[in-house]
Amino acid sequence: MSGPTGIQQRVQRLMGNRFEVSVVSDNADWANARIDDAIAEISRIERLLTTFDSQSQTNQINANAGIRPVRVDPGVFALVQRSIRLSELTQGAFDITYGSIDKRLWNFDTTMTSLPDPKTARRLVRLINYQNVVLNADACSVFLKEKGMRIGFGGIGKGYAAEQAKRLLQSLGVKSGIVNAAGDLTTWGMQPNGQPWTIGIADPNATRQTAAGRAFSYVAISNMAVATSGSYEKFALIDGRRYSHTIDPKTGYPVSGIKSVTIIAPNAELADALATPIMVMGTRVGLDLIDQMHQIACIIIDDDDRLHTSANVRLSAPALA
Repeated sequence: MSGPTGIQQRVQRLMGNRFEVSVVSDNADWANARIDDAIAEISRIERLLTTFDSQSQTNQINANAGIRPVRVDPGVFALVQRSIRLSELTQGAFDITYGSIDKRLWNFDTTMTSLPDPKTARRLVRLINYQNVVLNADACSVFLKEKGMRIGFGGIGKGYAAEQAKRLLQSLGVKSGIVNAAGDLTTWGMQPNGQPWTIGIADPNATRQTAAGRAFSYVAISNMAVATSGSYEKFALIDGRRYSHTIDPKTGYPVSGIKSVTIIAPNAELADALATPIMVMGTRVGLDLIDQMHQIACIIIDDDDRLHTSANVRLSAPALA
């Protein structure tokens, strides 16, 4: 479908999320053919990474945990490699082996009224350890050392797919556009009017019933990506305290204290992958990390609606409602 003048847009459900691909071109047929190409690329990545297909490479790795290495697509191997580097950078706050947590214990909805006891949580996180992922570059294989270990790409997959789709579109001659993976988005070029893209940062206090998707501030960007992770999307309220669906890999407990983290970075994969561990690390430690990184900015809203930003952000925003 067409968006504003000179922009072709399409929304499609991919990887269990709402993807929107926007291509700037006055030639609607050409632009829609390029959007087809982008969707095909995201679908290809979904088939590799999904945990809902027993034949996917992710599930093959998991099924052979503690048994044997699994040869994977070079793109999957490189993604696992980058994920482990991110684990090292965040001291384990980001860890793709989080998949070993039993999801049945974490019903982040109104039925969850208490947290599991610490002993159960410790037992669950025993298998979470990125250092037990063995990579063999020559064989292009991935091996999980312990039986029961599971990897998952929930914290990086959407951003990776958005970035890969963007690269494909650029290689096919698309000069400007946006790939938005359920709020993790990457931009390049300019709007048809020559201005940078204007991206809204979601207000974590906007409910689905009242003003879902309402922005509390806007950033103008080009050739940059934005990702937001928030406890407002899925959480449990226990004894008056909000617990995010984000689990701390070290404790097995859901994190609290932060409502949302927004990362602005040169690519969507990195933005997506940093948003969640900053929630785990907490405001002070998380901002300390971001301030040491080049070309990356961070905006945090804590549970008391206070705004915290990395040193390179100058944000003027109305008070949160």
